[in-house]
Order: sequence, then C-alpha cells, then structure tokens
Amino acid sequence: MTNLENDISYTTDEIAQLLKVSKLTVYDIIKKGEIRAYRVGRQMRVDAVDLTAYKERLKSGGESAHKHPNSVIPHVNASESVTDNPIIISGQDLSLDIIASHIEESGLFRPLRSFSGSLNSLIKMYQGQADIVSTHLFDGETGEYNLPYIKRLLTGRSYMVIHLLGRKAGLYVQKNNPKQLQNWTDLGQPGIRLVNREKGSGARVLLDEQLHLAGITSPSIIGYDDEELNHMAVASRIASGHADVGVGIEKTARLIDVDFIPLIQEQYDLVLIKTAENERLRELIIETLNSTSFKEQLAAMGDYDLTRTGTILHETV
Repeated sequence: MTNLENDISYTTDEIAQLLKVSKLTVYDIIKKGEIRAYRVGRQMRVDAVDLTAYKERLKSGGESAHKHPNSVIPHVNASESVTDNPIIISGQDLSLDIIASHIEESGLFRPLRSFSGSLNSLIKMYQGQADIVSTHLFDGETGEYNLPYIKRLLTGRSYMVIHLLGRKAGLYVQKNNPKQLQNWTDLGQPGIRLVNREKGSGARVLLDEQLHLAGITSPSIIGYDDEELNHMAVASRIASGHADVGVGIEKTARLIDVDFIPLIQEQYDLVLIKTAENERLRELIIETLNSTSFKEQLAAMGDYDLTRTGTILHETV
C-alpha cells in the first residue's frame, strides 16, 4: 500500500469510469458489500486502497461477492448521520419520483431511478438488479394485470405486490381524430401508421395482447417496428403528423396536442422481493403509499385512481 493510495478517494462516477461499468453496477457492488464505501455529505466515496483490494480479489479468481468484514452499510441511528444505502426503483411513471422523494426524506435509503419498461424491470428484479419495480402488464388470456407475469417471472422467489394506482390507457390520435379510430380493431384498417413503444414496455405488451385478441397480425400494421422509449415521444410523433396512432396513458395526452381514446383502466402495481435484509424497506413503502401526504401529492397530479393505493394484492411466504 502506498501513501498516495491512502490519500486518494473516488466518487461513484469515477469508479464507474475506472471499472468501465455503469453507475448502477457500482451501487450494486457497494450495496452487496463487495467494496468498502462511505458517505461524505450526500456523496458516496471509495478509497483507492479499497478499489485496489477489490480488483485484486477479481484478478486472483476470488468471487466478487467476497465481502469485506467492515463493508456492510450501517442502518441509521440517533448517533449517526444519514447513510447512503442505495436502492434501485425501476419504472417510468411520475409517481415513482414521488416515492423516491419520500424514501430519500426518510434518511434510511438512497433511491436511484431506472427507467426500464415493466417487463424489462421484472427481469432486472429477477436478476437482482432492481429493488422496487413498477408494472402494468395486461394478460389477454386472463384479462388480469401483472400477477400472471409476476408469477411466471419470479418463480422460486418470495415477493409482495402492492397496488400503486389506476390510470386510463388507450390510443393517442391526431387532433379531431381524422382516421376515426375508436377501438383496438380499428388498428387493422389499411393505411394506418402506428408509432410503437419499445419491447418490454407495458404499452407494447398491452398492444400485442389486444392485437392478438382482435386477430390482427403485427406485420400488417405500418410502423409496428417504429419504436419510441416513452409516452411523450409517442404522442409528439403523432402531434407532428408523423404517425396516426400510438398506445399511451391519458395524462400525457393532456400535455401534448393529441386526442386520447380511453380503452382500458390500467392496474399499476409495485413489486418487491422479500428478504430479511429489506424488511424495513418494505415497511417504508407500505407506510408511504398509505400516507395522507403521498396520496395528496398523487391526487394533485390528476388522472389517477387512488381507490386501492397501498393495498397488498399478493404476498408469498
């Protein structure tokens, strides 16, 4: 060990650059206790000597999961400053930003946002890359939301599903609906140009399930492979006249100059894996979702059904 190493420390951004991985990967390494880290103000830092030790373990063929005995991020108590205990929240709805704000205010965890779609978020959770996942996946066979997918993807895992909100989904169309589109079957009309969402998003799954129910094959739709990564981008393409229709939620249509055809009430839920280590996180999420302040914030945003917000829909042992 050199004196220089004793004097140098790195931010998580710098660690990500040095290891050539994403910042989320760095937080995951820290969270698992594979590398020692500490907090200075609101910033996580890693000493050069600890980075070197981590790299040497990897080079020697040791498992990256070998934890330093002093690397566990401590819980907050009255004698300690607020710790940086990173958790990853995956999903795209604005309500997740409010949840992240409440989590950060608790001082117990440091929320990080990942903006993956519903199906991709569940896959990340299965792979251990997400702590809280939002999902709105429609299953055409059962007519249910979320649970059919969660049960298949999280096989063998213990988890809980908590209802977050309801929201209307349907079709974005150009102002005054010049193509006179009214339902899913109208997407089979010749000459209709679609702008789609990315694979793994809840909107894409909803479209595919509804096309299957309507007996419409995706290759017959112009623009089926033309993808955007969020509702705003889809609505903007339609407003600019580059597409006739897309699938999205009501809230975005109020922000972009398009008309909205409501077709289904979406069920938007949160999923958390159950472990002994995240018991406090699960308690915090339930407390937050059932708090008056949280519900008032969501109500102020409009277009959300909060009737069952905070209800535990499913929980495995």
